[in-house]
Amino acid sequence: MIYEIAVLPVYQEHIDNFRRAFAEVAPLLCRAKGYCGHMLAQGIETPHQFNLIVRWRSLEDHTPGFEASEDHRMFMMGLQEYFSAEPQAYHIEGAAFAAGSPEF
Repeated sequence: MIYEIAVLPVYQEHIDNFRRAFAEVAPLLCRAKGYCGHMLAQGIETPHQFNLIVRWRSLEDHTPGFEASEDHRMFMMGLQEYFSAEPQAYHIEGAAFAAGSPEF
């Protein structure tokens, strides 16, 4: 299992519009091969920064898979006007989050 973590900086004055736009383009992400779920989370200390966490079956399903697709292009086109800077993304490997995991 692979997690893509994308940091999405959004113009403060467009946060509500960004949320609506994301809801409109999310189906493009959800139908991607290897997609296993996602979460869009707004920062607490930095409310203008969102974190999109997407669970993929494999790295290849995300890149080059989804990233090389027309759906990805349309997904990004639907959001790009709300970004205050270039989004940054990275990947981590791991199992699904477990409920009741012991604390570190």
